[in-house]
Amino acid sequence: MADGKTHMSMGQRALLVINPISGTTSKRGLDREVMHRLEPLGWNIDVAWTSGHGDATCLANDAIKHGYDSVIAAGGDGTINEVARALRDSTLSLGIIPCGSGNGLARHLQIPIHVRSAIEVIAGGHVERCDYGSVNQDPFFCTFGVGFDAAVSQKFALSRRRGKLSYIRNTFEEYIRYASDTYQITANGKVLTEKAFLVAVCNASQYGNNAYIAPYASMTDGLLDVTIIHSGYPITTALVGVDLLTGYIDRNTLVHCFRTSAAVIERIAEGPAHIDGEPLTLGKRLEVKCHSAGLSVYTPATLPRFKPIITPLMSTIREWRLALRDRGTER
Repeated sequence: MADGKTHMSMGQRALLVINPISGTTSKRGLDREVMHRLEPLGWNIDVAWTSGHGDATCLANDAIKHGYDSVIAAGGDGTINEVARALRDSTLSLGIIPCGSGNGLARHLQIPIHVRSAIEVIAGGHVERCDYGSVNQDPFFCTFGVGFDAAVSQKFALSRRRGKLSYIRNTFEEYIRYASDTYQITANGKVLTEKAFLVAVCNASQYGNNAYIAPYASMTDGLLDVTIIHSGYPITTALVGVDLLTGYIDRNTLVHCFRTSAAVIERIAEGPAHIDGEPLTLGKRLEVKCHSAGLSVYTPATLPRFKPIITPLMSTIREWRLALRDRGTER
């Protein structure tokens, strides 16, 4: 359809890919819950469990070869990335059941951080054609970054503990000792040389946990949002963290934001980077590109416009309510 939106007919053949170690919650019974909701609608669900890095991509590639209509990924942003990198530029649709620590892509798309409610989104059958990005031809679907956020991702990956509290602790520990780097960024016919705390290239609006690094980013505009946080004093840089949570980061004087369909980021030396929160090492020259409408994703039928303070607050309240409802059900 011209607007990039479709409604999938029922009777889908889907592969459910579950990462059993993502996040902090047990995945026991998740497969039965998906089948219980979708099979009465005519869905045919097969289930596969990952056991290591790269498994989700292999499983999704097999789903393409064997004629599936959809792949449902149950895990964190890393698992979603693995499945999506196989499904991009294909006819298959991606269903998301967020079970990770940050769940940035799901939160951007207003997919509830709650298994049953996320399944309801998939049951609704609404599919959106979404953009994705790439850096040196390696795809990302939420955010790519170099600098402080990459250093935190690297530290978090080495941590034995998962979850939000562990991520916050690692962030503070890295912040105390982190030193800014210099980057040359070429985009939209201009060349910028910046000493920056971090450079984030965003397809979606947030890292996860309702931390909005590019509050007004859209996954359907054919553009990537670039957020540069300049080097500042410890207190002024720390205040940027507050703006991450309120959605006012684009108004901070240390922050420079712009949109582009492609960019080249050059730095002095090879170093850490992250793709959708997963750390890796990349070279000095980073070629970034937006791939328009390259991935089909099950989403809610309507996505409300972002409003500073209001959107983060309502999202947090909604997640608390769902968590309390789950506790009440368990009793």
